Amino acid sequence: MEPALSEGWVEPELAEELPGIGLVLAPVEVRPGPSPKEVRRRLRALADRYTGGKVIHMRQDPVPWAYRVFARQVGVDPDTDRTPVERIALDRLKQGGLPSENLLDDALTIAIAETGVPVIALDPDRLEGEPGLRLCRAGETLGPGRPLSARQIVVADSSRPVAIVLGEVSPEAGVTPKAERVLLCALSVAGVPRIAVEEALWTAAETLMYS
Repeated sequence: MEPALSEGWVEPELAEELPGIGLVLAPVEVRPGPSPKEVRRRLRALADRYTGGKVIHMRQDPVPWAYRVFARQVGVDPDTDRTPVERIALDRLKQGGLPSENLLDDALTIAIAETGVPVIALDPDRLEGEPGLRLCRAGETLGPGRPLSARQIVVADSSRPVAIVLGEVSPEAGVTPKAERVLLCALSVAGVPRIAVEEALWTAAETLMYS
C-alpha cells in the first residue's frame, strides 16, 4: 500500500528566495533491521546498471542536473560536495558494487539511485512537530557539537535543525534500531517533476515493506 504523502512547511523567506523548493513527507510503519534477500538482489541489479558511462553522463539527466543547479544556488559546489545520487554512483564505482548495509539505508540508496531525488529518513517519535525547511539561525547546531552556518538551509522541526539539506541527519533525529516507524522526507526543487519526488518516496516505502 502506498503511503499517504503530505507537504512539509517551508519558511516564507526561503520559499520566496528559492521558488519550487519543498519537502514531501511519507510516514511508514516499519521496524528497521537487516535487508532480506529480495532487497540485496535488487541492490546488485541496480549496481550492474551503474556502469562507468552511465555515471559520467548521469549528471546531464534532468533530475540530477536540477539538484546540481540547486546546490550551486545555495552555495554548495556539487563537484566537491556531491549530491546524494552522485555520491551513490561514485561509491558504486569505487567499491565495485552497492553492498547492503541495512534495510533502511538500502531503501534510501535504491530510491535515490533510481530517481535521482534526495530522500532522508527521520524518526517521527524523536521530532517536535512536523518537519519543514528553513534557513539556519546564528548559533544553531546539528545535534551536539556540529555548528551550522547562518542561513544554511536545514530541515527542522518546531525547535531545532534535524538535517542539512543535501547533507547529514542529526543523530538526535535519525532512525535507530529501536524505532517502530519512519518518516521519509524527499527534497523537491525547481525543475524536478512532482512525479519524480513521489516515485522516490514510493520506492523507498515499497522497499521498507519487505521487513
